Amino acid sequence: MYTLLSGLYKYMFRKDEYCVLILGLDNAGKTTFLEQSKTRFNKNYKAMSFSKITTTVGLNIGTVDVGKARLMFWDLGGQEELQSLWDKYYAECHGVIYVIDSTDEERLSESKRAFEKMVTSEALGGVPILVLANKQDVETCLSIPDIKTAFSDCTAKIGRRDCLTQACSALTGQGVREGIEWMVKCVVRNVHRPPRQRDIT
Repeated sequence: MYTLLSGLYKYMFRKDEYCVLILGLDNAGKTTFLEQSKTRFNKNYKAMSFSKITTTVGLNIGTVDVGKARLMFWDLGGQEELQSLWDKYYAECHGVIYVIDSTDEERLSESKRAFEKMVTSEALGGVPILVLANKQDVETCLSIPDIKTAFSDCTAKIGRRDCLTQACSALTGQGVREGIEWMVKCVVRNVHRPPRQRDIT
């Protein structure tokens, strides 16, 4: 009887865990996006002050629960010397959130090159990609059509996968919830990368 109840309890409270990479150039707003996500989806989470967020050297990890899914975020540093480490995480991830600083027109081509290198990796085949045009709260930012035009020759390289470009302000929270909910739908329906199952006891 105990085994039956224990099994039922574990089934009821099991979460399917999906690993999602947060990538992009340094200073794009990746860690701010991660903090904002944890604030929006985790009750009682006390976010760090956004003014205290510094450039990520290495990796930040965070989790959010959305329904029966748990997203484990790996926020990787975006400096050029750290981008060579990104592909070490591709095989284990279920989705990618690529953050673009839409106020930094000078580095847009650099961001596009990093995106292109990432999206053409065989290890990421079929993995959904959410492209966030961050810092949309700044009046002088590039619009979504501007960014899509700048990245237009990457379209064919995206291949057969879910991909969405969305406006976002990690600082104000605009677009954060919508982006996470879209990613959850995509990773749950992607049969090519099944989730890891975790008991939350």
